[in-house]
Amino acid sequence: MTDLHDWLAAAARRRAELGLVRSTPVTGAAGEPALLDLAGNDYLGLRTDSRVVAGAVAAATAYGGGAGASRLVTGTLPIHAELEASLAALVGAPSALVLSTGYAANLAAVTALTDADTLVVSDAHVHASLVDACRLSRATVAVARHNDVAHVRELLSARTQPRAMVIVESVYSVLGDAAPLADLASVCRAAGAVLLVDEAHGLGVVGDRGEGLLGGLGLLDEGSGLDVVVTLTLSKSLASQGGAVLGHPAVREHLVNTARPFIYDTGLAPAACGAALAAIDVLAAEPQLPKRVRTNAAVLAEACGVDPVAGAVLSVPMPGPDEALAAVARAREGGVRIGCFRPPSTPDGISRLRLTAHADHDDVTAAAGVLREVTRG
Repeated sequence: MTDLHDWLAAAARRRAELGLVRSTPVTGAAGEPALLDLAGNDYLGLRTDSRVVAGAVAAATAYGGGAGASRLVTGTLPIHAELEASLAALVGAPSALVLSTGYAANLAAVTALTDADTLVVSDAHVHASLVDACRLSRATVAVARHNDVAHVRELLSARTQPRAMVIVESVYSVLGDAAPLADLASVCRAAGAVLLVDEAHGLGVVGDRGEGLLGGLGLLDEGSGLDVVVTLTLSKSLASQGGAVLGHPAVREHLVNTARPFIYDTGLAPAACGAALAAIDVLAAEPQLPKRVRTNAAVLAEACGVDPVAGAVLSVPMPGPDEALAAVARAREGGVRIGCFRPPSTPDGISRLRLTAHADHDDVTAAAGVLREVTRG
Protein backbone atom coordinates (compact mmCIF):
# COMPACT_ATOMS: atom_id res chain seq x y z
CA MET A 1 0.00 0.00 0.00
CA THR A 2 1.32 3.43 -0.90
CA ASP A 3 0.61 6.65 0.92
CA LEU A 4 -1.29 7.78 -2.18
CA HIS A 5 -3.51 4.70 -2.09
CA ASP A 6 -4.39 5.28 1.57
CA TRP A 7 -5.08 8.95 0.90
CA LEU A 8 -7.34 8.18 -2.06
CA ALA A 9 -9.24 5.53 -0.07
CA ALA A 10 -9.79 7.93 2.81
CA ALA A 11 -11.01 10.64 0.44
CA ALA A 12 -13.44 8.18 -1.18
CA ARG A 13 -14.83 7.15 2.21
CA ARG A 14 -15.30 10.78 3.18
CA ARG A 15 -17.20 11.54 -0.06
CA ALA A 16 -19.47 8.55 0.54
CA GLU A 17 -20.21 9.65 4.12
CA LEU A 18 -21.20 13.13 2.91
CA GLY A 19 -23.30 11.91 -0.02
CA LEU A 20 -20.95 13.61 -2.49
CA VAL A 21 -19.85 10.70 -4.68
CA ARG A 22 -19.84 11.65 -8.36
CA SER A 23 -19.63 9.54 -11.50
CA THR A 24 -19.67 9.90 -15.30
CA PRO A 25 -22.86 8.14 -16.45
CA VAL A 26 -23.07 7.51 -20.20
CA THR A 27 -26.18 9.13 -21.69
CA GLY A 28 -27.85 7.77 -24.78
CA ALA A 29 -26.69 4.22 -24.07
CA ALA A 30 -28.56 1.28 -25.58
CA GLY A 31 -31.66 0.47 -23.59
CA GLU A 32 -31.75 3.80 -21.76
CA PRO A 33 -35.29 5.22 -21.56
CA ALA A 34 -36.03 8.36 -23.54
CA LEU A 35 -35.97 11.35 -21.19
CA LEU A 36 -36.77 15.01 -21.67
CA ASP A 37 -33.42 16.68 -21.08
CA LEU A 38 -33.64 19.50 -18.55
CA ALA A 39 -30.07 19.01 -17.37
CA GLY A 40 -27.79 19.79 -20.30
CA ASN A 41 -26.46 23.13 -21.53
CA ASP A 42 -27.64 22.83 -25.13
CA TYR A 43 -29.93 25.81 -24.55
CA LEU A 44 -30.95 26.37 -28.18
CA GLY A 45 -31.26 22.66 -28.97
CA LEU A 46 -28.70 22.89 -31.77
CA ARG A 47 -26.22 20.16 -30.82
CA THR A 48 -27.79 17.63 -33.18
CA ASP A 49 -29.29 20.18 -35.60
CA SER A 50 -28.47 19.05 -39.14
CA ARG A 51 -27.12 22.50 -40.06
CA VAL A 52 -24.72 22.54 -37.13
CA VAL A 53 -23.57 18.97 -37.79
CA ALA A 54 -23.05 19.85 -41.46
CA GLY A 55 -20.96 22.86 -40.43
CA ALA A 56 -18.72 20.64 -38.31
CA VAL A 57 -18.36 18.05 -41.09
CA ALA A 58 -17.55 20.67 -43.73
CA ALA A 59 -14.88 22.25 -41.54
CA ALA A 60 -13.28 18.89 -40.73
CA THR A 61 -13.32 17.97 -44.42
CA ALA A 62 -11.70 21.25 -45.39
CA TYR A 63 -9.09 21.54 -42.63
CA GLY A 64 -8.73 18.11 -41.03
CA GLY A 65 -9.41 16.66 -37.62
CA GLY A 66 -7.34 19.17 -35.67
CA ALA A 67 -5.63 22.53 -36.03
CA GLY A 68 -2.26 20.80 -36.06
CA ALA A 69 -0.31 23.27 -33.92
CA SER A 70 -0.59 26.17 -31.54
CA ARG A 71 -2.14 29.32 -32.94
CA LEU A 72 1.27 31.07 -32.95
CA VAL A 73 2.94 28.39 -35.09
CA THR A 74 0.78 27.00 -37.91
CA GLY A 75 -2.46 26.40 -36.00
CA THR A 76 -4.34 29.58 -36.96
CA LEU A 77 -6.64 28.63 -39.81
CA PRO A 78 -8.98 30.81 -41.88
CA ILE A 79 -11.93 29.36 -39.99
CA HIS A 80 -10.52 30.72 -36.70
CA ALA A 81 -10.54 34.25 -38.10
CA GLU A 82 -14.04 33.72 -39.49
CA LEU A 83 -15.34 32.52 -36.13
CA GLU A 84 -13.69 35.38 -34.25
CA ALA A 85 -15.32 37.91 -36.58
CA SER A 86 -18.74 36.26 -36.21
CA LEU A 87 -18.52 36.16 -32.41
CA ALA A 88 -17.47 39.81 -32.25
CA ALA A 89 -20.41 40.79 -34.47
CA LEU A 90 -22.88 38.78 -32.38
CA VAL A 91 -21.76 40.18 -29.03
CA GLY A 92 -21.06 43.70 -30.32
CA ALA A 93 -17.35 43.70 -29.52
CA PRO A 94 -14.59 45.11 -31.73
CA SER A 95 -12.43 41.96 -31.59
CA ALA A 96 -12.34 38.36 -30.34
CA LEU A 97 -9.78 35.66 -29.62
CA VAL A 98 -10.85 32.01 -29.74
CA LEU A 99 -9.35 29.42 -27.38
CA SER A 100 -9.79 25.68 -26.94
CA THR A 101 -12.29 25.84 -24.04
CA GLY A 102 -14.30 28.34 -22.05
CA TYR A 103 -12.22 27.35 -19.03
CA ALA A 104 -9.04 28.30 -20.91
CA ALA A 105 -10.61 31.59 -21.98
CA ASN A 106 -11.26 32.57 -18.37
CA LEU A 107 -7.78 31.51 -17.27
CA ALA A 108 -6.25 33.47 -20.14
CA ALA A 109 -8.21 36.67 -19.58
CA VAL A 110 -7.64 36.93 -15.84
CA THR A 111 -4.03 35.82 -15.67
CA ALA A 112 -2.89 37.90 -18.66
CA LEU A 113 -4.72 41.09 -17.68
CA THR A 114 -3.67 41.20 -14.01
CA ASP A 115 -0.38 41.20 -12.16
CA ALA A 116 1.05 41.77 -8.68
CA ASP A 117 -0.01 45.42 -8.89
CA THR A 118 -3.68 44.53 -9.41
CA LEU A 119 -6.60 44.13 -7.03
CA VAL A 120 -9.12 41.57 -8.28
CA VAL A 121 -12.63 41.87 -6.86
CA SER A 122 -14.47 38.64 -7.63
CA ASP A 123 -18.17 37.98 -7.05
CA ALA A 124 -18.69 35.16 -4.54
CA HIS A 125 -20.67 33.09 -7.07
CA VAL A 126 -18.35 33.10 -10.10
CA HIS A 127 -17.57 29.85 -11.90
CA ALA A 128 -14.75 27.58 -10.76
CA SER A 129 -12.70 28.52 -13.84
CA LEU A 130 -12.67 32.14 -12.67
CA VAL A 131 -11.83 31.08 -9.12
CA ASP A 132 -8.89 29.11 -10.47
CA ALA A 133 -7.86 32.04 -12.65
CA CYS A 134 -7.79 34.29 -9.59
CA ARG A 135 -5.66 31.75 -7.73
CA LEU A 136 -3.21 31.53 -10.63
CA SER A 137 -2.91 35.27 -11.04
CA ARG A 138 -0.37 37.19 -8.99
CA ALA A 139 -3.05 39.69 -8.01
CA THR A 140 -4.47 40.41 -4.58
CA VAL A 141 -7.97 38.89 -4.57
CA ALA A 142 -10.99 40.14 -2.62
CA VAL A 143 -14.33 38.31 -2.76
CA ALA A 144 -17.42 40.52 -2.96
CA ARG A 145 -20.81 39.46 -1.66
CA HIS A 146 -22.97 38.14 -4.49
CA ASN A 147 -24.42 40.91 -6.67
CA ASP A 148 -23.62 43.50 -4.00
CA VAL A 149 -22.61 46.63 -5.90
CA ALA A 150 -22.01 48.61 -2.71
CA HIS A 151 -19.55 45.96 -1.50
CA VAL A 152 -17.70 46.07 -4.81
CA ARG A 153 -17.46 49.86 -4.51
CA GLU A 154 -16.21 49.54 -0.94
CA LEU A 155 -13.50 47.05 -1.88
CA LEU A 156 -12.35 49.16 -4.82
CA SER A 157 -12.22 52.34 -2.76
CA ALA A 158 -9.92 50.71 -0.20
CA ARG A 159 -7.41 49.42 -2.71
CA THR A 160 -3.75 50.37 -2.66
CA GLN A 161 -2.88 48.75 -5.98
CA PRO A 162 -2.65 50.96 -9.08
CA ARG A 163 -4.87 48.65 -11.15
CA ALA A 164 -8.09 46.75 -10.45
CA MET A 165 -10.38 44.21 -12.10
CA VAL A 166 -13.94 43.23 -11.12
CA ILE A 167 -15.04 39.72 -12.17
CA VAL A 168 -18.69 38.68 -12.56
CA GLU A 169 -20.92 36.44 -14.64
CA SER A 170 -23.71 38.00 -16.68
CA VAL A 171 -26.08 35.16 -15.78
CA TYR A 172 -24.91 32.96 -12.93
CA SER A 173 -24.59 29.23 -13.47
CA VAL A 174 -26.02 28.16 -10.10
CA LEU A 175 -28.84 30.57 -9.18
CA GLY A 176 -29.57 31.73 -12.74
CA ASP A 177 -29.79 35.37 -11.64
CA ALA A 178 -28.35 38.30 -13.60
CA ALA A 179 -25.54 40.60 -12.55
CA PRO A 180 -26.34 44.33 -12.25
CA LEU A 181 -23.96 45.08 -15.11
CA ALA A 182 -24.90 48.71 -15.73
CA ASP A 183 -24.30 49.61 -12.08
CA LEU A 184 -21.10 47.58 -11.93
CA ALA A 185 -19.80 49.23 -15.09
CA SER A 186 -20.47 52.64 -13.58
CA VAL A 187 -18.64 51.73 -10.36
CA CYS A 188 -15.70 50.30 -12.31
CA ARG A 189 -15.47 53.34 -14.54
CA ALA A 190 -15.42 55.69 -11.54
CA ALA A 191 -12.71 53.60 -9.87
CA GLY A 192 -10.62 53.09 -12.98
CA ALA A 193 -11.18 49.33 -12.86
CA VAL A 194 -11.66 46.79 -15.64
CA LEU A 195 -14.97 44.88 -15.64
CA LEU A 196 -14.63 41.26 -16.80
CA VAL A 197 -17.94 39.56 -17.57
CA ASP A 198 -18.37 35.85 -18.28
CA GLU A 199 -21.28 35.51 -20.74
CA ALA A 200 -21.27 31.69 -20.73
CA HIS A 201 -24.94 31.49 -19.70
CA GLY A 202 -26.10 34.72 -21.33
CA LEU A 203 -24.93 34.15 -24.89
CA GLY A 204 -27.71 32.83 -27.11
CA VAL A 205 -30.30 33.19 -24.36
CA VAL A 206 -30.42 36.86 -23.31
CA GLY A 207 -31.09 39.75 -25.68
CA ASP A 208 -33.22 40.16 -28.77
CA ARG A 209 -30.61 38.36 -30.88
CA GLY A 210 -29.07 36.19 -28.20
CA GLU A 211 -26.20 38.65 -27.95
CA GLY A 212 -25.99 38.31 -24.18
CA LEU A 213 -26.57 40.72 -21.33
CA LEU A 214 -23.73 43.07 -22.28
CA GLY A 215 -24.79 43.37 -25.90
CA GLY A 216 -27.71 45.68 -25.26
CA LEU A 217 -25.75 47.97 -22.96
CA GLY A 218 -23.28 49.29 -25.53
CA LEU A 219 -20.33 48.63 -23.26
CA LEU A 220 -18.16 46.69 -25.68
CA ASP A 221 -17.77 48.97 -28.68
CA GLU A 222 -14.29 50.20 -29.50
CA GLY A 223 -15.10 53.74 -28.40
CA SER A 224 -15.71 52.50 -24.86
CA GLY A 225 -12.00 51.91 -24.38
CA LEU A 226 -10.38 49.12 -22.44
CA ASP A 227 -12.63 49.02 -19.39
CA VAL A 228 -14.86 46.02 -20.31
CA VAL A 229 -13.76 42.50 -21.29
CA VAL A 230 -16.09 39.58 -21.96
CA THR A 231 -15.44 35.85 -21.95
CA LEU A 232 -17.73 33.13 -23.23
CA THR A 233 -17.98 29.48 -24.12
CA LEU A 234 -19.05 27.85 -27.36
CA SER A 235 -20.24 24.68 -25.62
CA LYS A 236 -23.65 25.86 -24.46
CA SER A 237 -25.94 27.85 -26.76
CA LEU A 238 -23.56 27.45 -29.69
CA ALA A 239 -23.62 23.66 -29.35
CA SER A 240 -19.91 23.19 -29.95
CA GLN A 241 -16.73 23.38 -27.89
CA GLY A 242 -14.24 26.15 -27.20
CA GLY A 243 -14.17 29.60 -25.68
CA ALA A 244 -13.36 33.20 -26.51
CA VAL A 245 -12.23 36.50 -25.02
CA LEU A 246 -13.72 39.65 -26.55
CA GLY A 247 -12.96 43.32 -26.14
CA HIS A 248 -10.71 46.09 -27.41
CA PRO A 249 -8.13 45.04 -30.06
CA ALA A 250 -5.35 45.96 -27.62
CA VAL A 251 -6.70 43.33 -25.21
CA ARG A 252 -6.61 40.71 -27.94
CA GLU A 253 -3.08 41.67 -28.91
CA HIS A 254 -1.93 41.43 -25.31
CA LEU A 255 -3.45 37.97 -24.86
CA VAL A 256 -1.89 36.69 -28.08
CA ASN A 257 1.49 37.68 -26.70
CA THR A 258 1.14 36.81 -23.01
CA ALA A 259 -1.75 34.42 -22.23
CA ARG A 260 -0.29 31.01 -21.47
CA PRO A 261 -3.58 29.06 -22.05
CA PHE A 262 -3.53 30.49 -25.59
CA ILE A 263 0.20 30.37 -26.39
CA TYR A 264 0.88 26.84 -25.17
CA ASP A 265 -2.25 25.13 -26.46
CA THR A 266 -3.18 23.68 -29.83
CA GLY A 267 -5.68 25.78 -31.77
CA LEU A 268 -9.39 24.99 -31.54
CA ALA A 269 -10.33 22.01 -33.73
CA PRO A 270 -11.82 23.00 -37.12
CA ALA A 271 -14.96 20.92 -36.56
CA ALA A 272 -15.72 22.86 -33.38
CA CYS A 273 -15.26 26.13 -35.27
CA GLY A 274 -17.55 24.98 -38.06
CA ALA A 275 -20.26 23.87 -35.66
CA ALA A 276 -20.15 27.17 -33.74
CA LEU A 277 -20.28 29.21 -36.96
CA ALA A 278 -23.29 27.24 -38.14
CA ALA A 279 -25.02 27.75 -34.78
CA ILE A 280 -24.47 31.51 -35.05
CA ASP A 281 -26.06 31.40 -38.50
CA VAL A 282 -29.05 29.46 -37.16
CA LEU A 283 -29.44 31.97 -34.34
CA ALA A 284 -29.46 34.83 -36.86
CA ALA A 285 -32.02 33.05 -39.03
CA GLU A 286 -34.26 32.13 -36.07
CA PRO A 287 -34.14 35.07 -33.65
CA GLN A 288 -37.13 33.67 -31.77
CA LEU A 289 -34.95 30.98 -30.16
CA PRO A 290 -33.71 33.06 -27.19
CA LYS A 291 -37.25 34.11 -26.31
CA ARG A 292 -38.43 30.51 -26.50
CA VAL A 293 -35.76 29.49 -24.00
CA ARG A 294 -36.81 32.22 -21.58
CA THR A 295 -40.52 31.35 -21.99
CA ASN A 296 -39.84 27.71 -21.14
CA ALA A 297 -37.65 28.77 -18.21
CA ALA A 298 -40.53 30.82 -16.81
CA VAL A 299 -42.89 27.81 -16.99
CA LEU A 300 -40.36 25.59 -15.22
CA ALA A 301 -39.66 28.19 -12.54
CA GLU A 302 -43.36 28.51 -11.77
CA ALA A 303 -43.69 24.73 -11.53
CA CYS A 304 -40.79 24.54 -9.08
CA GLY A 305 -41.99 27.47 -7.00
CA VAL A 306 -38.84 29.56 -7.52
CA ASP A 307 -38.35 33.11 -8.75
CA PRO A 308 -38.11 33.75 -12.50
CA VAL A 309 -34.56 33.58 -13.82
CA ALA A 310 -32.60 35.76 -16.24
CA GLY A 311 -31.69 33.02 -18.69
CA ALA A 312 -32.02 29.26 -19.04
CA VAL A 313 -30.69 28.09 -15.67
CA LEU A 314 -32.80 27.67 -12.56
CA SER A 315 -32.14 25.90 -9.28
CA VAL A 316 -34.23 24.61 -6.42
CA PRO A 317 -32.65 24.44 -2.94
CA MET A 318 -32.82 21.07 -1.23
CA PRO A 319 -32.30 20.06 2.42
CA GLY A 320 -29.14 18.12 1.58
CA PRO A 321 -27.27 16.09 -1.07
CA ASP A 322 -29.20 12.87 -0.42
CA GLU A 323 -32.53 14.62 -0.89
CA ALA A 324 -31.25 16.23 -4.10
CA LEU A 325 -30.19 12.88 -5.53
CA ALA A 326 -33.53 11.31 -4.56
CA ALA A 327 -35.39 14.12 -6.37
CA VAL A 328 -33.28 13.55 -9.49
CA ALA A 329 -34.23 9.85 -9.37
CA ARG A 330 -37.95 10.64 -8.98
CA ALA A 331 -37.86 13.04 -11.91
CA ARG A 332 -36.16 10.38 -14.00
CA GLU A 333 -38.98 7.95 -13.17
CA GLY A 334 -41.33 10.61 -14.51
CA GLY A 335 -39.42 10.84 -17.79
CA VAL A 336 -37.46 14.01 -17.04
CA ARG A 337 -33.69 14.31 -16.72
CA ILE A 338 -32.58 17.00 -14.27
CA GLY A 339 -29.28 17.59 -12.54
CA CYS A 340 -28.20 18.62 -9.10
CA PHE A 341 -25.43 20.70 -7.58
CA ARG A 342 -23.85 19.52 -4.36
CA PRO A 343 -21.02 21.07 -2.37
CA PRO A 344 -18.37 22.02 -3.31
CA SER A 345 -20.02 22.91 -6.64
CA THR A 346 -22.39 25.38 -4.96
CA PRO A 347 -20.90 28.68 -3.81
CA ASP A 348 -23.26 28.90 -0.83
CA GLY A 349 -22.84 25.27 0.27
CA ILE A 350 -26.51 24.44 -0.38
CA SER A 351 -27.45 21.35 -2.39
CA ARG A 352 -29.72 22.29 -5.28
CA LEU A 353 -31.63 20.76 -8.12
CA ARG A 354 -30.39 22.33 -11.36
CA LEU A 355 -32.67 22.60 -14.36
CA THR A 356 -32.12 24.15 -17.76
CA ALA A 357 -34.67 25.34 -20.29
CA HIS A 358 -34.23 24.56 -23.99
CA ALA A 359 -35.60 26.21 -27.11
CA ASP A 360 -36.33 22.91 -28.87
CA HIS A 361 -38.87 21.80 -26.23
CA ASP A 362 -42.17 22.72 -27.85
CA ASP A 363 -44.29 21.79 -24.82
CA VAL A 364 -42.97 21.52 -21.26
CA THR A 365 -46.40 21.14 -19.63
CA ALA A 366 -45.89 17.47 -18.76
CA ALA A 367 -42.39 18.13 -17.48
CA ALA A 368 -43.71 20.98 -15.36
CA GLY A 369 -46.18 18.58 -13.77
CA VAL A 370 -43.40 16.14 -12.89
CA LEU A 371 -41.27 18.94 -11.44
CA ARG A 372 -44.17 20.31 -9.41
CA GLU A 373 -44.63 16.90 -7.81
CA VAL A 374 -40.90 16.36 -7.24
CA THR A 375 -40.13 19.77 -5.78
CA ARG A 376 -43.32 20.44 -3.85
CA GLY A 377 -44.62 16.97 -3.05
